[in-house]
Amino acid sequence: MKSYALIIDHESCWGCRTCEVACKQEIRSSDGIRLIKVLEEGPQIIEGKPDFTFRVNVCQHCDEPVCVEVCPEDAISKRDDNIVILNEDKCIGCGLCIDECPYDAIAFDSERGVAQKCNLCFHRVDNGLIPACADNVCPGHCIYFGDPDVIQREIAEKHSRRSK
Repeated sequence: MKSYALIIDHESCWGCRTCEVACKQEIRSSDGIRLIKVLEEGPQIIEGKPDFTFRVNVCQHCDEPVCVEVCPEDAISKRDDNIVILNEDKCIGCGLCIDECPYDAIAFDSERGVAQKCNLCFHRVDNGLIPACADNVCPGHCIYFGDPDVIQREIAEKHSRRSK
């Protein structure tokens, strides 16, 4: 089976947050819930001018996801294609996955009493599409989805062209 990854080229992100909007529109999560977050670091003064760095935080779909291990209801599972899914119908809202996630990528929807995380828009992937946040919405072209080896090569080539 094909293995998928969502990889962010943080150097190319300028903090527009269109990925957050695309996710929100696709998933229709409750107010206050962001399954992908653009975090701003800075300002740092570089050559006398303020400079900001942006980091995109999203579920890493870990090789050995601790959230799967700690869920007492087996509401979180890892598919053969490396997509880690949280089944909200099975979730009892205990919060163990939230506490154990090393990436702070699982949210609690207090309105519905369940945990929520990025499922890599598996409903789209299963139909031959890519996740909403990676679907050509990012003007910085920093969100990649697909084969991790191919993505790393593409990012390295892009950075190489940029530094010339």
